[in-house]
Amino acid sequence: MPNPKHKHSRARRDKRRTQKLRITPPGMAVCPQCHELKLPHYTCLNCGTYKGKAVIQVEEV
Repeated sequence: MPNPKHKHSRARRDKRRTQKLRITPPGMAVCPQCHELKLPHYTCLNCGTYKGKAVIQVEEV
């Protein structure tokens, strides 16, 4: 089996490892009722609607 001929530095090793750990922010959609940002295919937590129907009751603070 082949062996490495030269030692890779810690910076080079860590640079390679961090690329897998980078995460992208989730895509956001706009609620058609209250125009707040929400996750797509999820109930809006601000107004409690999904596809134009009231699904949950939201308490106003």
